[in-house]
Amino acid sequence: MNILELFKKETLPALKEKLGVKNINAVPTIDKVIVSIGIGSLATRKSVKDFEEFEKNLKKITGQKPTLIKSRKSISNFKLREGMPVMLKVTLRRERAYDFLDRFVKVVLPRVRDFSGLSGKSFDHKGNYSIGLVNYNIFPELNVDDASTPMGLQITVVTKGDSDSAKSKALLESLGLIFK
Repeated sequence: MNILELFKKETLPALKEKLGVKNINAVPTIDKVIVSIGIGSLATRKSVKDFEEFEKNLKKITGQKPTLIKSRKSISNFKLREGMPVMLKVTLRRERAYDFLDRFVKVVLPRVRDFSGLSGKSFDHKGNYSIGLVNYNIFPELNVDDASTPMGLQITVVTKGDSDSAKSKALLESLGLIFK
């Protein structure tokens, strides 16, 4: 039984009862998980043109090929020109999103040094949650030799359903995320 079926059979009814929602369709669920690496500083300051290393590492972490996002407009204070690479992004949906969150909670977060829980203040007004990691080397899919340049990683969990951050927090807690 995969993680999505387990979520639908066990977690969703328990969450419905916990939140006091009458209709099961009103319970918030995970719509997508966006995993991204900002590479704009490498392109502007260090004149790096080849992002193949980061692309391979993000592909190993997520199991999906990332897309290269380019700048839409120029910003002179950041030495950024229109069309310069800014970010590598992967959008995970359905079963892949739940599988990634399951691996993130059970394997990656225990590897974070001095982990005391995630911040409860990272919810936006729509109930989506963002997590920022200082270094993506903590993922077990990567070897020590794979990441020569330490880079941060941004994970955004987009929820579907009610836009209440308390309900979204209850959903993420039921999936295993630990908050401070």
